[in-house]
Amino acid sequence: MAETIPPPNRDPKTAISRGELVALLAMLMATVAFSTDAMLPVLNDISDALSPEDPNRSQLVIATFMIGLGVGTLVAGPLSDAYGRRSIAVIGASIYIMGALIATVAPTLETMLGARTLQGLGAAGPRVIATALTRDIFSGRQMARIISFVMTVFALVPVMAPTLGAGIAWAFGWRAIFFSFAIFSVISVGWLLIRQPETLPPERRRPFRAKPLWDGAKEVLSHRQVMTALAIQTLVYSMLFGMLMSSQLVFDQTFGKEDTFHLWFGAIAAVSATASILNAAIVVRLGMIRVVRGGLIFVITVSLLFVLSLTVLNMPLHVTFAGFVILQTAVFLFAGLGIGNMNAIALEPMGHIAGMASSIISAVATVVSIALAVPVSLAFDGTPLPIALGILSFSTIALLLMSQLVETETN
Repeated sequence: MAETIPPPNRDPKTAISRGELVALLAMLMATVAFSTDAMLPVLNDISDALSPEDPNRSQLVIATFMIGLGVGTLVAGPLSDAYGRRSIAVIGASIYIMGALIATVAPTLETMLGARTLQGLGAAGPRVIATALTRDIFSGRQMARIISFVMTVFALVPVMAPTLGAGIAWAFGWRAIFFSFAIFSVISVGWLLIRQPETLPPERRRPFRAKPLWDGAKEVLSHRQVMTALAIQTLVYSMLFGMLMSSQLVFDQTFGKEDTFHLWFGAIAAVSATASILNAAIVVRLGMIRVVRGGLIFVITVSLLFVLSLTVLNMPLHVTFAGFVILQTAVFLFAGLGIGNMNAIALEPMGHIAGMASSIISAVATVVSIALAVPVSLAFDGTPLPIALGILSFSTIALLLMSQLVETETN
């Protein structure tokens, strides 16, 4: 019989299996990935329709969504600590669906960006609830292991989303993609309501008042381990978002592979999904710090070699393309190792305010990483050099910060 997860104050017979829980959490978290990755193949279509005078502005449909997501997490976490996980997931999904429907009829890019910001605000609900729910049930390295399993299932979305987005756009037009977002949210949150009992009983809830919220924020932001892990997680997100926003431009304008971009992206994502499987297998034995440090050294090595190939060696175009594919794969692989582990390290001391801590960590990491990644992406000059230099810089700084985290964990 499959192992079950009995929630607090519930009959174990009502608990869902661990496998179903992992799949449910992955789908809730995948709201974000689906909302970004499915848009990548149609960025040129959006530019042609809404911003023909400045095609590069189409990247903002990704950035504004992520900004809305970051801001929304500041509210979603504390509300979930006060009113429970399930109700906030429903409210967030409702806002997300509203934004998706507005985007289907947006007449200008500005309206589209507003709708995408609204979508991001709503997506914060399912995203934060998935993390806080995991922390309600697990802790420490076991939590990191469960997150790794979740990320393994979650990784299927980047594999399929670009091709799915391209297929929907081909069959029904690019605006139909937003209808698919609404349907996805109805299914995922409906699953939560039907199958997963509430994991935060009333006696463990924190009132939604200014003073408790301020005290919780001070506790999170004054904890050395949390802040160091948060800084590293932010840099990991910066690498991921920078590559995400730049990849379509590089495939199209540098290498002339716009028509096959979604296939390349899916293949890279499929290879990268093995990182979560690897993490789940080794994190309990090696520890989160050693796993992340090794991943950073790997990314630094790959990005440095790629930068040297662009600046020192005059490599043929097909060799440069192969190098870029390897770099993108390395970044996506490391995201599977780094994000979950850094999140687990940051949340470990914050179990008593998991929702609040999750919201602050996610909000800061998302907003600051977008602020770092957007200039790197907009610096695109027809070559992959700007994004390669950005990744090299972010990963090097993150590795330097790891020494402080090692000391924290040892002590």
